[in-house]
Amino acid sequence: MAYIDDLREVGKLSLPWEKLSGKNIFIAGATGLIGRCFVDVLMNRKGQDYHVYASGRSMERAKEYFFAYANSPFFHFMKHDIISPLICEIQFHFILDAASGASPQLYATDPVGVMKANFYGVDNLLSYGRDNGLEKFVYVSSGEIYGEGDGRVFTEDYSGYVDCASVRACYPSSKRAAETLCESYSSQYGIDISIARPCHVYGPYFTENDQRVYAQFIRNIMKGKNIAMKSDGSQYRSWCYVVDCVAALLYIMLKGENRQAYNIADISSNISIKELAEMIAEIGNRKVVMEIPSVMEKSGYNVVTKSVFSTDKLKALGWEVKGTMKEKMQATIFSAMSC
Repeated sequence: MAYIDDLREVGKLSLPWEKLSGKNIFIAGATGLIGRCFVDVLMNRKGQDYHVYASGRSMERAKEYFFAYANSPFFHFMKHDIISPLICEIQFHFILDAASGASPQLYATDPVGVMKANFYGVDNLLSYGRDNGLEKFVYVSSGEIYGEGDGRVFTEDYSGYVDCASVRACYPSSKRAAETLCESYSSQYGIDISIARPCHVYGPYFTENDQRVYAQFIRNIMKGKNIAMKSDGSQYRSWCYVVDCVAALLYIMLKGENRQAYNIADISSNISIKELAEMIAEIGNRKVVMEIPSVMEKSGYNVVTKSVFSTDKLKALGWEVKGTMKEKMQATIFSAMSC
């Protein structure tokens, strides 16, 4: 199926949608990969009777991404950088914080900005929600909080090793701190908060500057080039299609327990970087070739050798995944070429 068809299928899921009826839903990071898809799902669901407030730093990007909703009375875009306090007079009943610098390039060039977005963002949004009748907060953390493990499948109660004295740790360390801040707000102020820990997520609407590995591979295909591998590709990862990830976030928002974390991953999509490159090359009828990375590129790399997630807690809420990774990667590449 095409991306738009996948979105509409999420809107048909057996979820307690009535919880959103008449409510205001704020999505921070709405122009990012996950945030944009979350907006798309909500805006394409039949019977919509809630207001979607999409927030991001770029008005130009918002006009491009959300032009289809420009005349909808249920859609609102708010230009805002979450490192600054949120100043308005709207009661947001639900907040999804998906705002984060998730590109390896940023870890090397703007590590301070990455840390501020993760930590200050949570503080600013929860502070506003605390004072304005917030009903549920979902923080989109990251599977990188697990760090380097001992080979086991990561469950939500596990914690591996992160070298906090490295610049690359700006991302996992600030995500860990932000999770603790969520826990602290919930304990001290009684706010209902759930944490989502997505694995590596892929989907069609990445930017030209996105240096995540799958985006680099697909851009190679779109330009008629071979896939450029800049490592031996042995790192083993859990992956998840962005629409499946957003479906999981909705389960967490509408059914997730307070002060609980939930892994998000498609366990049928556990593959190595090399296997990922070969899959995308096959879809694009190209080859995989080796290139030497620059010093800056290497400084942003995720050095964890194995990152595989358990999703038992999420599945207990009713979430499930259908289809294969190859089918979804084909839909991703087709949609990326069409946009």
